[in-house]
Parts: sequence; structure tokens; C-alpha cells
Amino acid sequence: MKSGYQRNIKTQMGQGLWRLPLRQQQQIQEELADRLADQGGGGREQGRGGGLQKRAPQHCYGPDIYHLLRTRMGGKEQNGFIDLEMLPPELGITILSYLNATDLCLAGCVWQELGNDEYLWQGLCKSTWGHCSIYNRRLPAGFSYRRLYLKLDEGSLTFNANPQEGINYFMSNGILMDHPTELAKFIFYTRRLNWKMLRIYLDERRDVLDELVTLHNFRNQFLPNALRDFFRHIHAPEERGEYLETLITKFSHRFCTCNPNLVRELGLSPDAVYVLCYSLILLSIDLSSPHVKNKMSKREFIRNTRRAAHNVSDDFVGHLYDNIYLIGHVAA
Repeated sequence: MKSGYQRNIKTQMGQGLWRLPLRQQQQIQEELADRLADQGGGGREQGRGGGLQKRAPQHCYGPDIYHLLRTRMGGKEQNGFIDLEMLPPELGITILSYLNATDLCLAGCVWQELGNDEYLWQGLCKSTWGHCSIYNRRLPAGFSYRRLYLKLDEGSLTFNANPQEGINYFMSNGILMDHPTELAKFIFYTRRLNWKMLRIYLDERRDVLDELVTLHNFRNQFLPNALRDFFRHIHAPEERGEYLETLITKFSHRFCTCNPNLVRELGLSPDAVYVLCYSLILLSIDLSSPHVKNKMSKREFIRNTRRAAHNVSDDFVGHLYDNIYLIGHVAA
């Protein structure tokens, strides 16, 4: 089991970690193929006459990790599996950040010293859960980031099953404070929360939703791109309703706050941005839905939008249409 697990990690480690010029990549691959052939004929193939032929090196996007380690060790040969401790700490954290809590525990059995490296577990915690209240506290003696990682993973799984129970788990373990700003930052900088459960939680906690909206910076962003960025963090509901209207209203005010010069130049207002957002959502559905046979034309979109937003120019509305037509749905 250990050898199979090691091979799996080695596959992840060798996929283009560092980039080198093409000529140097080819040289490394040829050298590696010769080394494999010397060890067991793995780099040679059966020729037509029954002899062994050298396998042509294949192009790749980066060198094999073996070359990086040999360079770091001063050219010395290393037998057996790669030791992650020979890699730079940042590279080791990047590799292990792709593993879940169970795999990391298995990795800790393979690399005993890495499993007890608090710097490594601290990096994994902060790269996955970017903000926690506990990060800003004075940690007690004997505090373990490894145990914190397991608690964060357990809390995230609980949240994805029941949002309120997940938040209560974080609070009961001292990981989060019961404050809207702290909860919003935790949600904004975390990658492990299920978007459907997150939508349920934000619909119930509007105070957290308000703080979450203020964390977005839409300065100098084109309106459809800003709306996509907004819906990447706060997913839109599948049906039109009060929650969607609330989201668009909060987005419209935040967009105008972040772009005062643009608002003044184009004559926009939160109400005008609100109308444009709805127009973009409807246009996205119209252009992307296979059930709509007669797609809305650019001229029709400009005419329909200008009826509701009188102060917006035809050119600006036309650019909105082009963005949706070329890039796609704003809330996909």
C-alpha cells in the first residue's frame, strides 16, 4: 500500500513543477531515459531485428523531479523514493496541498519528519482556509497545526452537510468568533465549502452576507466581469426570487462604490446597474439555453435595455452584449 501511495504522489510531483527552456528539457529527458535503461531496460524497446533500441525522449512541460533533487544534492545519486525534505519548503507545501486530510495522514506515515513539521501544517491550513479567528490569537504552548488542520477539515465536512452545525463546530473549537466580519472573511477565503449549503447559510444570515459583499473590490472592472466575480463567491440561486434581488441590489451598490469615476462618466446609478445586471442575466440565459431557438440580437438587446436604462449609451450596452456573446453566462 505504501509503495502504491508513493507512486501516486510521485506522479503528481513530476508534472511541470518548474519550467525550463525546451533544449534543456530535452537534455534532461534523454539523460533520464539513459538512467532508466541502465537500471532495468525501462528506457529501451524491442527493435525489428530483436535487439534493444533506445526509446526516443518525449517532450514535457518541465523536468523530472529527479533532476531537481540531484541538482540540490550536488549531483549525488539517490536510490529509492524521493525525499520531500530535499525540496524547497514552498514546493513541498504546494505538492501536499492537493491532498485531503486522510491522504495527508498517510503521507505522514511515509515521511515521518514531514508529518511532524508544524511549518508545513501551518502552510496547509492557511492555504486552504485563508482566514480563521484563531490565526490572530496568541497560541498556547503545545498548539498543533496538524490537529487544527484535522479540525478544519472536519468542520468543513460538517458545514457541507449542515451549515449551522458546521459553524457551531468551528466556534466550539475556538476556530471562529461569532462575528459577521469574521464569518464573512472565513467564507471568502475558504475553498472547501459547498456552494449550495453556503447559499442556504447566507440566505439566513444577511448580516454575514452584507460583510461578504464589502470584501469584493470591483474597481476598474467591466460590469459583466465584475458580476461573474461576484457570483463565483456568492452563487446565484437557480430561480428568480427575493434572494436573487437582494444579491443584485447589494452588488449594484458595491459596484458603484468601487467605481465612482465610472459612475460619474457614464451617468450610472445603483438603480441603473440593477437594471443592467438583470438584462445581462436574461441575455446570458437567452444566448446559452438550447431551448431558445431565436436568439436575441445585439440590436434587440440595445433597444430593450435602453427602454429601462435611459442614461446609458448605445455603445456601452453594445459592449455588454459583446462580452456575454464572447465569454458566456455571467452566473454559470
